Amino acid sequence: MLFNSLQFLIFFPVVTLVYFLIPQRVKYLWLLAASYYFYMCWNPEYAILIAVSTVITWLSGIFIDKGKTPLARKLTVAASFTLNLAILFYFKYFYFTMDNINAVRAMLHLSELKPKFDVILPVGISFYTFQALSYTVDVYRRDVAPEKNPLKYALFVSFFPQLVAGPIERSKNLLAQVNDKHYFNYERVRGGLLLMLWGFFLKLVIADRAAIVVNTVYNNMADFTGVQLAIATVCFALQIYCDFESYSTIAKGAARVMGFELMDNFHHPYFSTSIAEFWRNWHISLSTWFRDYLYIPLGGNRKGKLRKYFNLMVVFVVSGLWHGASWNYVIWGAVHGIYQVIGDAGKNFRKFVCVVLDIDRETPQYKWFQRCITFSLVTFAWIFFRSADLSQAIAVIKSIFTDFAPWSIYNGGITAMGLDIANVTVLIAAAALLIAVSSAESRDGIIRKIEGMHVFARWPVYLGLLFAVLVFGIYGPEFSASQFIYFQF
Repeated sequence: MLFNSLQFLIFFPVVTLVYFLIPQRVKYLWLLAASYYFYMCWNPEYAILIAVSTVITWLSGIFIDKGKTPLARKLTVAASFTLNLAILFYFKYFYFTMDNINAVRAMLHLSELKPKFDVILPVGISFYTFQALSYTVDVYRRDVAPEKNPLKYALFVSFFPQLVAGPIERSKNLLAQVNDKHYFNYERVRGGLLLMLWGFFLKLVIADRAAIVVNTVYNNMADFTGVQLAIATVCFALQIYCDFESYSTIAKGAARVMGFELMDNFHHPYFSTSIAEFWRNWHISLSTWFRDYLYIPLGGNRKGKLRKYFNLMVVFVVSGLWHGASWNYVIWGAVHGIYQVIGDAGKNFRKFVCVVLDIDRETPQYKWFQRCITFSLVTFAWIFFRSADLSQAIAVIKSIFTDFAPWSIYNGGITAMGLDIANVTVLIAAAALLIAVSSAESRDGIIRKIEGMHVFARWPVYLGLLFAVLVFGIYGPEFSASQFIYFQF
């Protein structure tokens, strides 16, 4: 069930209305049933996998708590990780593994291995697997007490607003809220609906419109010049941010309506002044997951510079592989790892250059220069992420640097990329609004200011956003409801 579908626009109000009408003691059961229904709308068989992961990690929490020796506790954690990652590996990386095995067999002049069955990637499996595994570690570290009620724990794993594409919640936050008493609160509901409306604006007005440009150019790249590919890549940077941020914002808003608070998953990442800062602000729930459950256990920065850089590369390569079973995702992760290593290793040199050239590093001009460099590096890496495979990514990069041809954007070059002038104008205006809102939000907390405005000032904002979504959103018979990018991960 997609957030941007008519089905969800019926499902969510019904679930919320019933949730506030039924007794407190059964609210979690209603949400659990609604969450499983939400997930089963894609494929009822998927529910078996999430149930298996839930049972494994819930039992592991019980066994860890009762473990009499450190070894027994560690073995339980290892068993939980092994079983869950084996399921994830099978459903997500089976074909990737087979392709690489067959590539090696081809070099050895051996026959190709052909599986006799199809493996379908369950939607959101990476998200709920990591969320469940974090609970296992949190119990092992005694950060949380094990949840004795398996159904309350099952709700933590399957909570429908953030189930499919995050944020990847922690048990210390979301599981604790399952036991809280939730009542209808007008101000909280109003704030949640505002977040949802802003999320729909990001998805339907910006992300899906930018996607038309991206898909048109990347799916027919031989018909376009380097400058058009560069524009499409910038549009993809806009698309993937608005697409993913929209899901997280709608999820956060929907959860808030019902009384739950989810963590922030983005904090204006394209305003970052370094790649390290970008990753503190982009997909925060995943980057902090890797920090807490992989980078720090590997040794973090406690064992010298070389070990720190090795750990960084491991984390980012694994992060790339988490995003997709393809070498272009691995390269994308490795590129960001290299960015991090070079950025950290070159800190003193950059300071020296600024001193020699008498550059004030605290001026707004220098900060914007850093933001432009960071955005350019991030956008370049997105080429590997968006391309169908590594060979296409290389072809795109080659075209941008050898066939730039800036004059090709004139005389119909822009409209040839999938959008007419009217839609190009809407996309530019919507992106400008996003930049303005993001800038104001980072300084003044504009969302909170809107919530605190007088009713006669607040409602024009609501109606304006609703008008923009209904009039300028990409939906209807010709387009249908488009899937969120991160559903495939």
